[in-house]
This record gives sequence, structure tokens and C-alpha cells, in this order.
Amino acid sequence: MGKKKTTVLPGALVAAVTLVLSACGGGGGGATGEVAAPPADPKGVSGEIKVLTQRTDLVQKGIMKAYAAEFNKIYPKVKVSFDGITDYEGEVKIRMNAKAYGDVLLIPGAVAKNDYPKFFAPLGTTAELSSKYRFSDKTEVDGKVYGIAQFGTANGFVYNKALWRKAGITAWPTTPQQFLAGLKAIKDKTGATPYYTNFKDGWPLVQWTANNGSVGCDANAGNKLAGPVSPWKEGGELRAIDGLLYDIVKQGLSEKDPTTTNWESSKALLAEGRIATMMLGSWSITQMRGAAVDAGLKADDIGFMPFPVQKGGKFCAAVVSDYQQAVSVYSENKPAARAWVDWFTEKSGFSEKEGVVSAVKSAPMPTTLEDFVDNDVTFFDRSEAGTGAVNDIDDAAEIGLNKPDYRQKLIDTARGAAKGSVEDFFADLNKRWDEAAKTAGS
Repeated sequence: MGKKKTTVLPGALVAAVTLVLSACGGGGGGATGEVAAPPADPKGVSGEIKVLTQRTDLVQKGIMKAYAAEFNKIYPKVKVSFDGITDYEGEVKIRMNAKAYGDVLLIPGAVAKNDYPKFFAPLGTTAELSSKYRFSDKTEVDGKVYGIAQFGTANGFVYNKALWRKAGITAWPTTPQQFLAGLKAIKDKTGATPYYTNFKDGWPLVQWTANNGSVGCDANAGNKLAGPVSPWKEGGELRAIDGLLYDIVKQGLSEKDPTTTNWESSKALLAEGRIATMMLGSWSITQMRGAAVDAGLKADDIGFMPFPVQKGGKFCAAVVSDYQQAVSVYSENKPAARAWVDWFTEKSGFSEKEGVVSAVKSAPMPTTLEDFVDNDVTFFDRSEAGTGAVNDIDDAAEIGLNKPDYRQKLIDTARGAAKGSVEDFFADLNKRWDEAAKTAGS
């Protein structure tokens, strides 16, 4: 992932590395429990803070500097600097073995949830923050919250409407079978690549995990993985999700050689109608529409459709957290750091500009999701209360729900580059998961 330089990534889904941090390392002996509370008087807040971000494009273009200038209108005595990091996960995990990892940072996806108090200052209690912000349970440890989401994202398929219309499809598929039939029609009638896996870059394959909950319209779908539950059994959400990906590839509806895919190029390919569909978070809509405009085409030709399953005659869309903003436990200017987190979340206008779901509960859905709103798609915040236990099982099973590896193997199995049947593939995942569930955390 380190090769992507100006890509907007869904932070919660880029955890493609395993963080190994000893108790005597980065945060081991430094956790003071000091709360990074919201400052009462903006004029009384001063100091210098460094903000780490994966948005290298916004740093390079001076956009983050412009945000800081607006912030300084309220907090004139705080000096904000930014460190844009291309390989955010890889670089920050190294920095966290020492104390100098910035004042404000995005919690790396590979940090175990139960280790948050070692590295991050608590921002308040669950009771205080859950009424105001979405996703507070994602970073809750023992009744304290350690991160506030940058934003949230709904998951679905970003697609070229013009291509789907050309293939004769004007309504969203309501079943996986209808979806596959739609992709086949696109292949037969337009010659375009129906689906693009982004196999080589890897991280887009993690996007499929975010559909967990959308299939069964179940806010607790993630929490329900915490146990020997055979997640890939028939009727299970992950079976439906990964089964669809397998069928797409098996039926020859994806790119011919997945080892040569390129994320940056894929945006233009979709905008220009050379590929039709990709599984991504709603954060991607503005990028794809921007690519369409750059190509001299219509932004409105880029659409977003929900996972092709309905519950009670309606589609559902789980809204999940992006990267969570945190304050380093070692920051010497915690009031200034917390002031930045609150301002950026509530006052900067970042979510509106990016077309993503605001972490502030009272904010409306973004215009990028108008099609979902107009078609009565049911939105719900997927609970993250059981994330710690699920992560423990996932790590012990060495599967990687938030890593691309097992889905890359699934794709290789579907295209014949790896031996085995899909039934054996899912049976192996279930066995590993269930065995790990019996010992993880004990």
C-alpha cells in the first residue's frame, strides 16, 4: 500500500500489517490516564501540535494548511503542523515503538483495541461521547473512549450508470443472481470489464468485509463473530459476501489478469466506461466523479448501489467508521490536540467536502448518498462493541478480515491459479476460526 500517494483510503480498512509493540516499548510505561478533555476557553489554549495523516494529497496541495488557518481563527495561539505519510500503517507502527508519534494521529488498524490505553489519551467516557458521535464503541475500552472517527462510510458498488443502462439494466439487482446476470449482460453487450477486483493493490478487497451487517440488516453482525460460529457457513453473512466475489471471478466477469490491476488507473477506467463496477466505500464516489469530470464526462454517470440482498423488501447499508482520530498519551499539549480533533470533526466542513458520513450524529447524510436516501435504503451504524474479541480470534486464526490475503487466495481459487474447491476453502476458514475462538483471549 505504500505506493499509493494521493489516494483517499478508508482508514479502517487499510490494516494490512501486524503491529508488534511490546509493553516496554512505545506506550508501555507511559499511560497516565490523563483525559484529553475539550478546552473550555479557546483563547487559553496554546502550544504546538503535530497531526499525522494518510492524506498526503491534502498536505501537498496546501489544503490541510488552509484548514489550520481556519482553526487558528478560533485557536490563535496553537501552531499546527502536518506530517503526511504515504505508508501510514507501516510508518506509524514503527514510530509507536518510541514516544514521538505526533500529538494527533489516526489509530492504526493493527493496534489491538485493548492496547489503546497504552498509546492514546482517553477523550471521555462512553456516556459522554456516544450521544454526540457515531462509532464511539469502536474505541471504547473499560468505559472510556480513545478515538473520534474522521468520518463514516456506507459500503456498496460504485458503478458506471451509462454502462449498466447500455446493458439494459436500470434497476438495482435485488439478489446476487440478478447482480451476476447484470455483469454478464455488461460483458456481452458492451465489451467492458464488468467488475474490477483491484487485486494487485490488495486493500480494496478489504472493502468487502464492510458489507458484514448489510446482508442481514444486522447492526450486531460484527459482534456476532466473537465465538466459534463458523462465519462462512451456508446462510452466514460472510459466506454471502465472499461467495459473490468468488462467483464473479469464477464466471469470468472480472479482469483477465488480476495481478496487473492498478488502483489509480481504475478510477479513470470506471469513469470512461472501460470497467463497470467496483466494491468500495461511499468515500470513493467523489473520487470517481472527479475522474469522470477530468475525462470530460458527466459526474452523474457515476452511481452507487447497495449490496444485492434485501430484507423485508428493502436494501440495507451498514455505516462503518473510518480511521479514528486520537491524542497521543505522550502529547505535551493535550488541550490543543483535543481542540483540533473536535474542531476538525465538527467545524471544518471536511465531511461535507469529501461527501462522507459525518461522525456527528445530528448531521444529515451526504449528497453522495442521495440515491440511497431516495430509494429508502435502511442505514444503520454497525456496532463495534465486540471488535476486541473478534480481532483476537481473527489474529489467532491468521485469516485477516481486514487484510487482503485470504480474498486474494479466494480469487486465485476461483480463477484456477490455486488448487481446491470453494467448499473446501470456506470449510478451512470456518475450521480455523472456530479453533481460534476456543483459545483466543484466554
